[in-house]
Amino acid sequence: MLKVVVLVSGGGTNLKALMDAIDDGSVKNARIVKVISNNPNAYALERAKDRGIETRVISPKDFESRGEFNNALLNELKDIAPDLIVLAGFMVVIPKEIVREFPMKIINIHPSLIPSFCGKGYYGLKVHEAALERGVKVTGATVHYVDEGTDTGPIILQKAVEVRAGDTPQVLQRRVMEEAEWKILPLAVNMIAGGEL
Repeated sequence: MLKVVVLVSGGGTNLKALMDAIDDGSVKNARIVKVISNNPNAYALERAKDRGIETRVISPKDFESRGEFNNALLNELKDIAPDLIVLAGFMVVIPKEIVREFPMKIINIHPSLIPSFCGKGYYGLKVHEAALERGVKVTGATVHYVDEGTDTGPIILQKAVEVRAGDTPQVLQRRVMEEAEWKILPLAVNMIAGGEL
């Protein structure tokens, strides 16, 4: 059974998609053992508690330096010793120490078709704003392994989503979540749990 920790910052829609997929059996041999957030007000924490999953808040605001926060997060993850760490809308750059401690055991969902609209500064609505500004006809989402760069790790899965006339960043964001993110994140976890990767 794959021990999964999910790191979140906001509403937790990708977390919900993963929990639903585990509950309905489309993700096999995996269980979420803990949900960790940098944001004490993240609705994702409520979603986890409602499913009986243990939660923890580790906020940079509670530490005097980013280094202390990084160490606290690293120590928490070491204590859990997960087989897989899933970044599901986690708005914190994962420090090199954590990447080195868990090589090829951290995955991220990014709301574009990497290498488009990724890297430093591309997160949340900014990704969709950039896609619309550029005028692309197709966007999508990518699940990738996390390495020491930003959105540079090996790609696991991608799914394309049509950009439609009249799309706003918010409308496009929702379509990318519904048609791509919520599908390929559980699929990637299932592939890892099944030893396909």
